[in-house]
Amino acid sequence: MSKKTAVVALGGNAITHKNQEDTVANQFINTDMSLSGIMHLIKDDYSLALTHGNGPQVGNAVLRVELSRGKAPELPIYLCGADTQGGMGFMIAQILHNKMNKMGIRRELAAIVTQVVVDKNDKDFSDPTKFIGQFYEREKAAEMQKEFGWIMKPYPGDNRLRRVIASPNPVYIVEKEIIKQLVHSGVIVIASGGGGIPVIEVGGILKGIDAVIDKDRAAAVLAHDIEAELLVILTGVDKVSLDYSKPTQRNLDRLSVAEAEKYYREGQFPPGSMGPKIEAAVSFLKSGGKRVVIGSIEKAYEAVTGNAGTIIEP
Repeated sequence: MSKKTAVVALGGNAITHKNQEDTVANQFINTDMSLSGIMHLIKDDYSLALTHGNGPQVGNAVLRVELSRGKAPELPIYLCGADTQGGMGFMIAQILHNKMNKMGIRRELAAIVTQVVVDKNDKDFSDPTKFIGQFYEREKAAEMQKEFGWIMKPYPGDNRLRRVIASPNPVYIVEKEIIKQLVHSGVIVIASGGGGIPVIEVGGILKGIDAVIDKDRAAAVLAHDIEAELLVILTGVDKVSLDYSKPTQRNLDRLSVAEAEKYYREGQFPPGSMGPKIEAAVSFLKSGGKRVVIGSIEKAYEAVTGNAGTIIEP
């Protein structure tokens, strides 16, 4: 078994940039640029599993379902997640293949459509928190709620409403054993994209459920399940910060688990941004992981080698 096994979680900005038209061509360009740092890890012979966000892509898939209502069979959200996971896995695998080919690197690649078991009694099912899909004026939102049974909530800072669905915690990855075997045999695996396809297990039977799993929490479970030593969470900022966006902002080079938990309790890491990343880091390290690095996509390799990002250790 390799002593250098890592899970790398690519943030949503690796594939879709704000203030840029979200075309397939742009997604390929952005992903190609974002994977440059990953190539250094491949050259260093890391055993690797990659995961990624898919929020904008699922949003587009749900929009297509809504626009084609009455003309094509409706797809549940978990199938939209499966579709985007497969498509994005193909895109990442193809780009990595081409990059490795240019560099003369011979490594096998596999993109695995991944199911992630969640607890059907997770508290988020009773009070959903994850916004998804289009914005609706209140009258139209009431129609959608009545017709489809959606739960609609006001979007912060906007008078309109959006659909909300559950974002339950991941419990385990169904395909974890085959992913682990592949990774430790040298195959670069793309798995658990978008947090994985949420499924519940009842009497040994798996069933898809409409929900969205946070991809950083799922990355921590993936890293634990394949016995990785390192979890790399790549995002849009160079380091974890205290007092983010305030005049007193202070960037952190290192954190212990105890410090991370303390700052989390103090509200330094909000739920919609750094919070899930810190939760994922703490969860992974408490379950036996050795190191977590949180940093920018542009400085991925520097972060892994300790020259950028924030290092969190037990």
